[in-house]
Amino acid sequence: MFIQTESTPNPATLKFLPGQTVLEAGTADFPSAEAASKSPLATRIFAVDGVTGVFFGSDFVTVTKADATDWDHIKPAILGAVMEHYQSGLPVMDGGEEIAPAHAEHTGEDGEIVGQIKELLDSRVRPAVAQDGGDITFHGFDRGVVYLHMQGACAGCPSSTLTLKMGIENLLRHYIPEVTEVRPVLV
Repeated sequence: MFIQTESTPNPATLKFLPGQTVLEAGTADFPSAEAASKSPLATRIFAVDGVTGVFFGSDFVTVTKADATDWDHIKPAILGAVMEHYQSGLPVMDGGEEIAPAHAEHTGEDGEIVGQIKELLDSRVRPAVAQDGGDITFHGFDRGVVYLHMQGACAGCPSSTLTLKMGIENLLRHYIPEVTEVRPVLV
């Protein structure tokens, strides 16, 4: 098994490409070792000292490290953990676990606007940020303000504010005049 790695715009996060499917559908975010209990693969990666976050996409795993940890020290152990997992035959996620829907549900009078926001996120934004090892999902809409949740390499990335304001906010405002601002939300 050959696992490729790619850097991301976030220097604390690396993208690992195992060359096979990680998740059949959706994404999974594990911001802590406790959250990883529903995934044998995430649990194995968190066993590497210095790992602070794990995120799964369709064909990649992004791993975030502590600031004081050097990639040269933990990258081989992470590669080993991913390889051991795939050789073990264990599932990526425990059987009974459902992948949560990507976007938060929205009920109310702005349903048509929210539908347009989600469509633009799915067609234009999410594929681009997946290339960088992350995901951005809809969290809410209130009086012109769109709230988005950033995951994987996007969470804590130094350029995430620029991406939100100059990229996503401009895109949404261009296509949907009711959108006035985009803000990040921490879950």
